Amino acid sequence: MEYRRMGRTGLKVSELCLGTMTFGKYTDLREAERLVDFSLNAGINFIDTADAYGAGESESYLGRVLKDRRDDIVLATKLFNPMGPGINDSGMSRVRIFKALESSLQRLKTDYIDIYYIHHVDTETPLEEMLEALNDLVRSGKVRYIACSNYEAWRLMESLWISDSRHWARFECYQPQYNLVIRDIEEELVPLCEYKGLGIVTWSPLANGFLTGKYRGKGSVLEGTRSKDNWVYNPSFFADNAEETMGVVLKIANEMNMSAAQVATRWILEQPSMTSVIVGARNCEQLRDNLGASRIRFSPEQLEQLNRVSKPKDRYPKSMECNMRDRRASAVKMPQSED
Repeated sequence: MEYRRMGRTGLKVSELCLGTMTFGKYTDLREAERLVDFSLNAGINFIDTADAYGAGESESYLGRVLKDRRDDIVLATKLFNPMGPGINDSGMSRVRIFKALESSLQRLKTDYIDIYYIHHVDTETPLEEMLEALNDLVRSGKVRYIACSNYEAWRLMESLWISDSRHWARFECYQPQYNLVIRDIEEELVPLCEYKGLGIVTWSPLANGFLTGKYRGKGSVLEGTRSKDNWVYNPSFFADNAEETMGVVLKIANEMNMSAAQVATRWILEQPSMTSVIVGARNCEQLRDNLGASRIRFSPEQLEQLNRVSKPKDRYPKSMECNMRDRRASAVKMPQSED
């Protein structure tokens, strides 16, 4: 297992992060403990959850299985989704943030959260209200770093400006959807994170199960998978040539004697500025396969094949401006120097 620095911070996390969305829904407590044990033994020091996963059960399971190992883990959780029937039991108001944190701390049986994510966009709460509340949590010591997920580039940039201008704690990490058939973040969000020094921790490395290869020619619903609950395989987000990309993934997986899931996950780790990839599993067999991505390395030719087949088309304004550097460089012809 390799470890990478979280953006501009001094925090280091494993390049693979254990995702626990299945805990309490598809994974019972005993299997959850096995998954955590397996992950820690493999070198993972980074675990991701959210208050809404399993209606709080994911956090509760982690609180029960981490026990005296809590300080060895970089623990991340999220808030936004409804966690009760009350009108203020969702969103990002100051009231909601403080209540959500205390509830998460109780379920996780810990005094602090290492990375506290904004799970979704709340268009009804001013950014200033949300960010000031989060800053107060950092100053209190109950949260180490704040982060966000699913933000547009403009909203993320505005949030960073507000925090910097007021000398508040700012977002240090961004958690987006990213994989071989959904590369949208490369347009604006990856350059922004690089420029402002944010870590990038990606989710859905297998495109909701599509990049495992198990859905090819078999429809979008399979018995014994989360597709039965409409959790996976939503092709409306995919690139138009997703099937062609899947074909290259399977070809390279066959060449390397690895699984398609390992190839798809490794590709993300090979992309610039990626900090960690969240891998989830219902059982240890799935997790063992996913963690194999940490061991493999592509040849330059294999990586180029994956990059090329999955490369999205440039959109405006990038499509118009992509060659301007060369045009500017050639606009002025410097005179030849004489020896």
